[in-house]
Amino acid sequence: MNYFYWDASALVKRYAPEIGTPLVNHLFADVVLDRMMCLVIGTGEVISIFVRKKNSNLITDTAFSQALVDFRAEVIDTIGFKLVSVEDALVAASYPFIEKYSLNATDALVLRSVMDAAALLRPAGDDVILVTSDLRLLHAAQGEGVTTFNPEVGLRAQLDALVSGT
Repeated sequence: MNYFYWDASALVKRYAPEIGTPLVNHLFADVVLDRMMCLVIGTGEVISIFVRKKNSNLITDTAFSQALVDFRAEVIDTIGFKLVSVEDALVAASYPFIEKYSLNATDALVLRSVMDAAALLRPAGDDVILVTSDLRLLHAAQGEGVTTFNPEVGLRAQLDALVSGT
């Protein structure tokens, strides 16, 4: 069974229409929240993207308010969606990725956290798919052997195969 680890660039598409929103919505429709996760700090990044969109008039005040309500209900305040804490050990373990792949600190944390989750799940036959639209993070994750899905360019058939675990 595959689990899906979100970064902010992909998760925001669920709540504010962008390229890739239909595939993100399809994933949410086909996968239970118990198989989804992101960094706690990633939730703050999603909210900051909402604010930037509102401040740039890319979404209305009403759409901004609705996005916040929906995001809180589906991700932040739900029991199902797993929010991964950022402990000091995770921060320290992410440093090599900053230099190796020229990642920002949050993307390095996402990568390290995804790899840690995969190490826990793979012995039982499960895996973690990183869902991101961040090209630098995609490249780094692929370089570290992490399976990825980019909803901006991915195909529904690819997503369906990842959801079914085939």
